[in-house]
Amino acid sequence: MFIRLTARILRWLVCGRVGPLWMWKALLLFVAIVFAGQLLGVIFNRSGVQPAVHSIFSSPDAQGSSLGSCQPHNHIMFLKTHKTASSTVLNMLYRFGEEHSLRFALPLGYQLGYPLPFNAHRVKGYRGPRVVEFHIMGNHMRFNKMEVEKVMPADTFYFSIIRDPVALTESSFAYYKEVAPAFRKAKGLGEFADDPNRYYDPRLRNNQYARNLLWFDFGLDHNANFSVALAQRGEDLIRRTFKLILISEYFDQSMILLRHALCWPLDAVVSFSLNARQQKPIVGGVSGIWMGKAAAAAGVGGGRSQARMPPNLSLTEDQREKLRQWNALDWYLYKAFNRTFWEEIDRFGRKQMEREVALLRMRREHLARVCLRDGGKPVEAHRIRDKNIRPFQSGFVRILGYELQPGLDNATRMSCLRMIRPEIQYKDLLDSKQFPQVPPIQAPQNPMLLAAGAGSFLRPESSKREIGGRTIEEGSKDWDGSRLVQRNQTVVRGSGTGRSP
Repeated sequence: MFIRLTARILRWLVCGRVGPLWMWKALLLFVAIVFAGQLLGVIFNRSGVQPAVHSIFSSPDAQGSSLGSCQPHNHIMFLKTHKTASSTVLNMLYRFGEEHSLRFALPLGYQLGYPLPFNAHRVKGYRGPRVVEFHIMGNHMRFNKMEVEKVMPADTFYFSIIRDPVALTESSFAYYKEVAPAFRKAKGLGEFADDPNRYYDPRLRNNQYARNLLWFDFGLDHNANFSVALAQRGEDLIRRTFKLILISEYFDQSMILLRHALCWPLDAVVSFSLNARQQKPIVGGVSGIWMGKAAAAAGVGGGRSQARMPPNLSLTEDQREKLRQWNALDWYLYKAFNRTFWEEIDRFGRKQMEREVALLRMRREHLARVCLRDGGKPVEAHRIRDKNIRPFQSGFVRILGYELQPGLDNATRMSCLRMIRPEIQYKDLLDSKQFPQVPPIQAPQNPMLLAAGAGSFLRPESSKREIGGRTIEEGSKDWDGSRLVQRNQTVVRGSGTGRSP
């Protein structure tokens, strides 16, 4: 239309012979510019160039329902219990901390001295109480409140997660079959449940996986004889410290309670299940990115390629009841905190909880379609093309992982990658960001060492001695070369400074 109008003006000017020469030139130049602009617009539209789009993680749905005027918690201590979906929870903490540039209380290796009671000097970069501000602590430890309080600020929010002891024992048996002596001796879980005392020796390392594992992780004596009075004292100790205890069997409801307790957006608690297992025959025993010839040579998983069946985990109802009795302290904790969990939901509002759980699940399904291949179906580690996101393998079952959807924009891909990055690789990434000048400690080639809690990577320079039932390495060094010495059965920094040559 504009061109036709211009043509009319030109005819009028030509016929009327009106206007100086400069007006003609200016008009012709203007027409040429307009024509070129239209032509270029058609070309670009046909080429499919579209304006930049926002990542799905920046949409209003990412925030969820209103949380009012509360402020997000930044000081958080998560007691990462074993086989309770705690790896999925830790991934949420890693994501939130990384996105908000928070500082993590990371271990020297991969666990905070487990299975020994936690000691503050197991934290990489710890310089003494209140010297360095740490925001988030969440790697495996045996809880020791006095030592944790040396690392974390006074306003820290403490929480943890527990699971039905029967289901927990089933998972532990599959995962720690070659680690816990009590499990290694039994052919199947039912056989162990029929007579645990036949296989269990409290003096053997790693047998904590076979009895009252929750009680042990909370720093209590898991071999103590059960009594109601003892169980109540343990419950009271936990309640005085931990503001929230989540329940693995009600994971989505737990995430809603956690979101409101921490004042976090919805996407911060949306997750994909990590460290999930698949029970199928495994060729060549333990496999995956962390398994190699060194592990096979050490006798873990066998040196020859052969089919190995997962352990028999079937249980009769009578055997399930025997496991509850065997794990009586854990069973007491589970019943007590399951009761108060639902009391908390009643205070929150059942209808409101149903609405928010529905939103959480819708959001998870949406992100799975966007982020993951095959709509989010987990796959075996060896099928994952990117070796950097293959999950660590242990035991007689396969640990599954995910593959990213191809063709994602950079912002979306980064957010999706955070959601599926396995725990070990994520810890290494955060470690390299916090300590760029310190070479990271490599994961042990034998995966059973890692599964057994080989997280205390001190460099010994002299002899060891036994004090109070604990092995102390005299002359050991912290991550930066500072000497660790023994004082009153507590490992502390010595007066020496600087790195060793």
